[in-house]
Amino acid sequence: MRRALPEPVTVAAIVARLGGALQGAPAVPIRALATLAGAGPDAISFLTHRRHAAAARASRAGALIVAPALADTAGTAAARILTEDPYLYFARLAQWFDTLTARARAPGVDPSATVAADAVLAPGVRVCAGAVIESGATLSDGCDVGPGCVIGAGSTLGAGTRLHANVTVYHDCEIGERCIVHSGTVIGADGFGFAPSAQGWVKIPQLGGVRIGDDVEIGSNCSIDRGALDDTVIESGCKIDNLVQVAHNVRIGAGTAIAGCVGIAGSAVIGRGCMIGGGAGIRGHIEICDGVTIMGMTLVSHSISEPGTYTGVFPMTPHAQWERTAAALKQLPQWRQTLRRLAADRTNKED
Repeated sequence: MRRALPEPVTVAAIVARLGGALQGAPAVPIRALATLAGAGPDAISFLTHRRHAAAARASRAGALIVAPALADTAGTAAARILTEDPYLYFARLAQWFDTLTARARAPGVDPSATVAADAVLAPGVRVCAGAVIESGATLSDGCDVGPGCVIGAGSTLGAGTRLHANVTVYHDCEIGERCIVHSGTVIGADGFGFAPSAQGWVKIPQLGGVRIGDDVEIGSNCSIDRGALDDTVIESGCKIDNLVQVAHNVRIGAGTAIAGCVGIAGSAVIGRGCMIGGGAGIRGHIEICDGVTIMGMTLVSHSISEPGTYTGVFPMTPHAQWERTAAALKQLPQWRQTLRRLAADRTNKED
């Protein structure tokens, strides 16, 4: 069982820490979190929907986290924790278990790391093997810089921020407190700015930076480009999945979640509390208001000013045909009304 607790905790101890109503045996010892199918008698699992009731009844879990409305379907687990939001409860429990099983990471600078003489490292900073901290960079207390990372000149990391192995933060970028950046991500690379000329493309220097708020998590192999003049901004509490492209001068509002493989073109502005599904594409220089959900693979080609859920999956065709089809699709509601009216007229005549 992966990352089992070194010492078990009782279900009663879990409830004492996280709340919920306990049914059944309070002394059941728990060593791990597990799926319904993979749980054993010393594991705790959770039930979020009635469609998983059969799996819950068949589960060997010693304890289940379940909503009161689903308690009757939760099988024969020795203990149940009743809570209105089992998934959120599971998340909080997983955080606690993660701290109980985490391997200690002692602060200090590995001898193979390169740290500029004028870089500022607060107490409690950890810099792993092969990392490079350039001139004027500032790392606040409790920062954890993984193997092979590069922190560019003048960049800052807030307290408790962790960079996993091989993250690159270019110069003059700012990352807030308690952020997590996963391996392979690049923050502050040049935006895609070129002016056409008779002699070819002329590069436009990208003179802005990147500003990332607190409690942001960025997945692996993402690219967060620096601004051309103003900064690229990701506000506090955003969660970004793997392989996401954030182009120059983009602004992403607080608490927005973005799934994998999303591409956001330059100068797009995304509001607060949005959810963007995997593979979506967002055109540059548009604005999306707060509280918008964009379904996976949707192409957002114009601004959105009303909260809600938006979907648009359109098969690829030759462009000229696509334009004709798109124009025709816009007429479908009108044609539908016309057909209904014609059908009604025909029925009336037949009568």
